[in-house]
Amino acid sequence: MGLTDRIIAFFLDNKLVATLLLLALVGWGVATAPFDWDLDLIPRDPVPVDAIPDIGENQQIVFTAWEGRSPQDVEDQITYPLTTALLGLPGVDAVRSSSMFGFSSITIIFEEDIEFYWSRTRILEKLNALPGGTLPEGVQPTLGPDATGLGQIFWYTLEGRSADGTPTGGWDLHELRTIQDFQVRYGLSSARGVAEVASIGGHVQEYQVDIDPTLMREYGVSVRDIASAVRKSNRDVGARTLEMNRAEYVVRGRGYIRELSDLEASVVDVRDGTTPVRIRDVARVNLGPAQRRGMLDKAGAEAVGGVVVARYGENPLEVIESVNAKIAELQAGMPSKTLADGTVSTVQIVPFYDRSGLIYETLGTLEEALSLQILITIIVIMVMVMHLRASFIVSALLPVAVLMAFIMMRYVGVDANVVALAGIAISIGTVVDMGIIMTENMLRHLDEAPGEEARRDVIFRAASEVSPAVVTALTTTIVSFLPVFMLQAAEGRLFGPLAWTKTFVLVAALIITIALIPPFAHGLFTKTMGVGRWRTVRNGALVAGGLALLFYMPWAGWVLLGLGLLNLAVQFADRQSVVAPDQLRRWHPWLAVGIIVLGISWLLADLWLPLGPQNPIVASALFVIVAVVIVLGAFLLF
Repeated sequence: MGLTDRIIAFFLDNKLVATLLLLALVGWGVATAPFDWDLDLIPRDPVPVDAIPDIGENQQIVFTAWEGRSPQDVEDQITYPLTTALLGLPGVDAVRSSSMFGFSSITIIFEEDIEFYWSRTRILEKLNALPGGTLPEGVQPTLGPDATGLGQIFWYTLEGRSADGTPTGGWDLHELRTIQDFQVRYGLSSARGVAEVASIGGHVQEYQVDIDPTLMREYGVSVRDIASAVRKSNRDVGARTLEMNRAEYVVRGRGYIRELSDLEASVVDVRDGTTPVRIRDVARVNLGPAQRRGMLDKAGAEAVGGVVVARYGENPLEVIESVNAKIAELQAGMPSKTLADGTVSTVQIVPFYDRSGLIYETLGTLEEALSLQILITIIVIMVMVMHLRASFIVSALLPVAVLMAFIMMRYVGVDANVVALAGIAISIGTVVDMGIIMTENMLRHLDEAPGEEARRDVIFRAASEVSPAVVTALTTTIVSFLPVFMLQAAEGRLFGPLAWTKTFVLVAALIITIALIPPFAHGLFTKTMGVGRWRTVRNGALVAGGLALLFYMPWAGWVLLGLGLLNLAVQFADRQSVVAPDQLRRWHPWLAVGIIVLGISWLLADLWLPLGPQNPIVASALFVIVAVVIVLGAFLLF
């Protein structure tokens, strides 16, 4: 007895284990599914989800600022020395650098198998170990945020608005930038999964000292003297402590600048030992905007805002939800002012790019595609197999295969995006094929088996007969994807998720076909439908359930009601001998399948709307039914 035969025999003899395995897989799959399911009973640990796959390089960025220097100076004294030093890092594939006015940017691209945070550690070690004199004095290179090229997930602006959300204005650009830099940015940086919050637009307020060359020459001071005076005047000075009356007092000089007059009164020089030369004597001190090299435009008007960057490896959807929660928390403490017309203008955080909308659209499209595909598959199975219980087994296990794929995606590290979920969608047919092969062979063996043979043995023999072919077919399909797994760089990151998810579904189909279908088929194919009173009770329950569901799920209510009435009619005809038993057995499955197909076709038309929402649902349902009759009728004739 081979391995697959032993597995089949084990689950056939231990149906409770098979049932528990099915429940565990369903619960685990629901917990890891990327869809926005609000379930209180099952703790959620969803697959990280994004709209598109990240095909960017495995890279890190080193940024170095050197204010006021030309691109040539930055290239010669910063970019070139850093580039040559970073080229020796282990696992480096390429180093790309650029020098611009006032700053240098170096991009280090690592090999694909280099771990993201390991590469950051090696860069920091190299930067800390640079020999003295490698860079100009006071220049400190910094490592970019731990994010990828797709990390920008949320953009927003700060706008003055009334209580009802109407734009009111009333806030200067430097005021909004100050709120952004010292209130909003810090608050959003504390959100879970955020690597960085960058400020964009507006004016950074600064103290500006405009020197007068004539007065400087008259007082005999230089630019260096004025710069030194500004630097020394904006600091506190600490001294020792004094003990008086058994208490200790800290002595310090308080010198931080708090207003323009503090800076104007700073002493630059002392003439004749008694007359101080202050900054206001040789220069004008004002508040003004810092020099900037960019701006943020929104609908043709200049704005102030920021961009939220998600940390590497985080779930973008969860990060956006965390950012939105933090925005709601910050909004309660945003500043407000009363304008000249009496309107109260409050600064509000207004999103203008939120990737969660695109993510939800992607998930919704693929969730709808999977739902429609499963419904169409159920119709095809029921019409082609024409066995209600076999159709139920195969159709019910289709969603289980999808949930099992989500489990493997979660723990193998494959994110859910449009390409990965498409791999699941195109693999549904494989699960159906294997299920139909297994169940049809069981039905054939049951029809041909002698009456004295145990049904368990018949089911085992039928499953054992086709299991090698099933394993071979699935293995061949998996092996055919090896060239896709061998793709590297951007191609591998783009098509790899599809190959992984299709393989996951194939593995799930193999587990379902070998371990789950035989025990459930044995339980359903060998059970009688009941006789006498219990049969009447069951059919009455179907009618009652159908009547109850008519108000909540009309299509399901009509299906249950139709099945219940059909079974009661068949039971009455059998009891009264109105119709021959052979005719009942021949027409009953067709009628039951017809009722179910009509109900599912109505649901499919409601979800799909093939004729568009402007046409009534009845027209769409008729279109679906006609399409099913034409396509499947042609197959049946063939």
